[in-house]
Amino acid sequence: MNLPTGDTDHSQNSVLGSRSSVHDVHSITSAEFVARLESYESSGKKSISDVRRTFCLFATFDVLFVTLLWIIELNANTNILEALQKEVLQYDYHFSFFDIFLLSFFRFIVLIAAYAICKLRHWWAVALTTAATCAFLIVKVIVSKLFYQGAFGYVLPIMSFILAWIEAWFLDFKVLPQEAEEENRRFMIQSVSERAPLMHPGPISDGQFYSPPESPADSDDETDEKQDSEKLLV
Repeated sequence: MNLPTGDTDHSQNSVLGSRSSVHDVHSITSAEFVARLESYESSGKKSISDVRRTFCLFATFDVLFVTLLWIIELNANTNILEALQKEVLQYDYHFSFFDIFLLSFFRFIVLIAAYAICKLRHWWAVALTTAATCAFLIVKVIVSKLFYQGAFGYVLPIMSFILAWIEAWFLDFKVLPQEAEEENRRFMIQSVSERAPLMHPGPISDGQFYSPPESPADSDDETDEKQDSEKLLV
């Protein structure tokens, strides 16, 4: 049975269009996988993540802010050299703010060494600094006579206490969960990209779209004539 020429061309065009669309889907999917994999590999190659860098910057801000408050306190009443000699060389636990500065410097050293140099993925270092800060400040506020030193007797202990707890909260609820999520996502993208060649079918060959050869124009009539002649002979 003959097929019209227009239908034949239309079927061939549809086959070619479907073939090109399938190839386009495969190429787009592969490109997306490659792009995501490269982005996660580049993020994994970073020496330190963005959220961890923010935490280290906040730890640096902690020590600088407490140092600034302490210098302001030294210049509040007398000369800075005389105040340094009084608070450092003639240290008195009940009246000096030098130990609060040392406490902030202790937090800075421990946190930078643990989370920037050693790249620790646990909360024990910030728990140590926060617990030591809280215990020291509570005892100092109860035993010492900082409230006689004016407004800085309230500001320095309170700010040091707040900064220590912000560091603990930021690491436990932002840094560690976000890094764990990014690592799991990177492993997922890598595993999907490795399975992608197995999941997608191979290239489509021309043999998969087989069309039978066209029959001659008078084939049906010849078949009918043969059947009639056979009937007459019988």
